[in-house]
Amino acid sequence: MLNSITMGQYLPVDSPVHKMDPRAKLLVTALTAISVLAAASWPSLLAVSLWIGLVLAAARIKLGLYWQIYKPLWLLLLISLMLQSVFTPGEPIQLIGRLYLSKTGLAAGGRMLWQMAGLLLVAAVLTFSTTPIQLSTALERLLLPLSKLRVPVREFAMAINLALRFVPTLFDEARLLIAAQRARGADFTSGGIRQRVRGLIPFMIPLLTNIFRRADELAVAMEIRCYRTGAERSSITELKLKLPDYLAMSIAMIILFITLYTKSLSR
Repeated sequence: MLNSITMGQYLPVDSPVHKMDPRAKLLVTALTAISVLAAASWPSLLAVSLWIGLVLAAARIKLGLYWQIYKPLWLLLLISLMLQSVFTPGEPIQLIGRLYLSKTGLAAGGRMLWQMAGLLLVAAVLTFSTTPIQLSTALERLLLPLSKLRVPVREFAMAINLALRFVPTLFDEARLLIAAQRARGADFTSGGIRQRVRGLIPFMIPLLTNIFRRADELAVAMEIRCYRTGAERSSITELKLKLPDYLAMSIAMIILFITLYTKSLSR
């Protein structure tokens, strides 16, 4: 499973999405995510699906990398679909023997799967096309007006930046430790639940040790560079919105309007 998780890693690709302003990418991702959650009718589902497909095409990232995100989740999504189809009341459809599915539940489960897939895809495009420092800088610039209300915007953006940087590092450490344990004869797949949990102990202890060691090294490095909370800092990155950024945000807002409008009509 750990070998297939790539969420949070930046992929350097020459694409229109990679060249966009990170603030625009954050706003487009947020607007698209709201559209995914609000879509209820066929026109809105089609509009959001086409928009996500256009974003994927513009990102120029291999589709196989997106599939790697779903591999650890496919069983959970399938179980959720089955539970939704079985326990939701509605017109029954015989599946096997006395097992019946509900048409209403099947439609609701399919919509839920579509929503989760859409959210994963837009989040993957954002992380694949934007470096952690760009994300934290964009988040800080967007939330900067809240600093007048004494909200620690810069500290929040720094925490997000550190978290995004540590996610790929954490998985890399886990891969190396699993490979080392397997080379010594460790087996993480056989035996009962209790035996598997016991087998994880020799893996978790060095993993936690490495995490705390890296955190301590990071704290020392920040202290050496005179990092202080609440201090005014300049940025080497100059952000400027361009025509493609305004175009992408406009399309995302139109898609959201269509989604909310069609949802209001269906009530």
